[in-house]
Amino acid sequence: MAELRFRDDEALEQPAVTLDGFLTQSNATAVRLEPDEDARLLIPHLGRLALVEIAFPKFRDGRGYSSARILREAGYRGELRAAGDVLVDQIAYMRRCGFDSFLPDAPLDAEAVQASLTFYDHAYQRAADSAVPVWKLRHG
Repeated sequence: MAELRFRDDEALEQPAVTLDGFLTQSNATAVRLEPDEDARLLIPHLGRLALVEIAFPKFRDGRGYSSARILREAGYRGELRAAGDVLVDQIAYMRRCGFDSFLPDAPLDAEAVQASLTFYDHAYQRAADSAVPVWKLRHG
């Protein structure tokens, strides 16, 4: 998985278009998915995408996790950005689903983010990352 990156509005390299805009523009390389949009529509276009930005309008809306995992498991290797109401305690789980960049609505404390990424020594289930679940380590 790529290096963890945080973005601010001035650091965005390319604007993400809406899903409808992406599907009708032959030259778009960045798309923004809203929670109610189907990430599977992007699978035929993964080769031309440099960025998929997934919206989190509210921290309690977890549909973006599923979108991220769908894309990573389908072979997407570009930047996968979580944008919106992203909280420190979600970062580690978002990373496991495949996110490698973040555009939170409010600034996050860098030390708190780092602590959240190293809080647990083991993963308990499979995800889009390469972590081996602890049960598999115990039972070979």
